[in-house]
Amino acid sequence: MSNKHRNVLQAIFHDPIGGNIHWREVESLLHHLGASVEPSHGARFRVVLNRHEFFMHHPHHGNDLGRADIRSLREHLGVAGVSLSSFDAQ
Repeated sequence: MSNKHRNVLQAIFHDPIGGNIHWREVESLLHHLGASVEPSHGARFRVVLNRHEFFMHHPHHGNDLGRADIRSLREHLGVAGVSLSSFDAQ
């Protein structure tokens, strides 16, 4: 995993949740993790990661994900088996 992807993953799992993660960085991380990211209806994207399906919204005003979006992404990554400690072990 590159340092850039690791930094994005750290930002997602960091407490307190920040609000300055760019959509393109998250999309790149998801692709690196092996996820399928496909456009859905409107600003929604269908993400399938480790047989776990969820939907994300592209930010409407700007490119930064909001805190609620990051919280949701964190929960979905956890269900899909992705955590910061799992990559530290590798």
